[in-house]
Amino acid sequence: MSEKRKHHPNPLVSAIPLVVLIGLLAIVIALFGSDSLSGGSQIALLMGMAVCVFISMVFYRVPWKAFDEQITKTLGGVSITILILLAVGMLAGSWMISGIVPTLIYYGVQLLSPKLFLVCACVICALVSLLSGSSWTTIATIGVALLGISHALGINEAIAAGAIISGAYFGDKMSPLSDTTILASSSTGVDLFTHIRYMTLTTTPTFILTLIIFAFIGLGQGGEGDIHVSQYTDGLASTFNISLWTLLVPVLTVVLIVRRVPSLIVLFLSALMAGITALILQPHILTEIAGDESLSSAGALVKGLAITYYGETSVSTSYAELNELVSTSGMTGMLNTIWLIICAMCFGAVMVASGMIESITRVVISWIRSRVGLVASTASTGLFLNITTGDQFISIVLTANMFKNVYEHKGYEPRLLSRTAEDSATVTSVLIPWNTCGMTQSTVLGVPTVAYLPYCFFNLLSPIMTILIAAIGWKIKRKTFPTIPSPKDAE
Repeated sequence: MSEKRKHHPNPLVSAIPLVVLIGLLAIVIALFGSDSLSGGSQIALLMGMAVCVFISMVFYRVPWKAFDEQITKTLGGVSITILILLAVGMLAGSWMISGIVPTLIYYGVQLLSPKLFLVCACVICALVSLLSGSSWTTIATIGVALLGISHALGINEAIAAGAIISGAYFGDKMSPLSDTTILASSSTGVDLFTHIRYMTLTTTPTFILTLIIFAFIGLGQGGEGDIHVSQYTDGLASTFNISLWTLLVPVLTVVLIVRRVPSLIVLFLSALMAGITALILQPHILTEIAGDESLSSAGALVKGLAITYYGETSVSTSYAELNELVSTSGMTGMLNTIWLIICAMCFGAVMVASGMIESITRVVISWIRSRVGLVASTASTGLFLNITTGDQFISIVLTANMFKNVYEHKGYEPRLLSRTAEDSATVTSVLIPWNTCGMTQSTVLGVPTVAYLPYCFFNLLSPIMTILIAAIGWKIKRKTFPTIPSPKDAE
């Protein structure tokens, strides 16, 4: 009996590593700002992990072997995720350099008109983010350009920023290339495309409602912005061979996804197809990337494609604002995310091995009385962790670790947890001024977080929609409710 007690610390004691982690993250964010993901947050996670291990080994006599085994098990479970992230890096680089994303942007920006600007901006950002898997890149590139167009059109910059952010975070949330999407699915043990398909039940109606709101607001807008669109399209056309043939790659990728081909295979094949497309349609860009005049033509193409897959690329265009958009980082760009995932998973593993997560979840279980309460508690936790930890990646991991056993005990599928975590932790991060996402997007767009917050309708409505769908019970399955022994019975 005493041994069991040692492995289940008091909930207040269990909260100490979380409090330490939150405090350290606050310091990291204050010191490093948007660069906190480059190492500071990882150190905070490792320090929080050390506090958990120290308390458990010294005061509860938990053997190191328990931590060793749990860390090994946890990291083994994310090994495929790491490979997927590397494949995502390959795909992101090859889709850009091959001309796939530039072609879609080229035709997309020509849809802009004064009264439809907000809707078009939201849709374009959604499309680019869906294809690139990055809301940050989308907002920092095409988002900045769209905000410039909004000035010419006489549209309030806070409303325009809200449309841009809403679209970017829709695409980020639904893209198989997104690190947050991959993280949410892997943290809960859900297949990536199963997770994405299940999210459509809450995300699609939320996005449609968002577009309706922006369409209504846009009715009173007017102005001129053709010169910006012309510069944008001219810059893309002068750099890339814009061709509708490039769209065969995303079409074939969608076919593979619909046929439920494993995620890693889909991503690799899509990157391979994009690479072939780059060799055919964009050889001049590959040669520029290679930057080695001593190589033969074939050698330069191969080197340029290899760099596109694994490294950072920079392509000069005739329009300065496009330069950052067409630059890529390949697999190298995924390393910080992989590093963060490993540290976050180790923190979660020691919290599980120490019994602290179970101690906290027992308290949570005692508070929950219904399906709506469970989903609402999960969404609230995601938002709370975004506020306290200042980082969406950590919020997703901690939310998944805290509620994984709760959902299992309550008999609900893990995909409900992964969806709820994304509907809250991913999309609300940009609404918090001191969160890395809020700080970054506010700085990039030049619009204060509190100014654009009321107009980020997609981000505001997502947590509400996930709770509403839970209340309706649409597509939510539950197994037979198991008997959960109380702490007293366990003794």
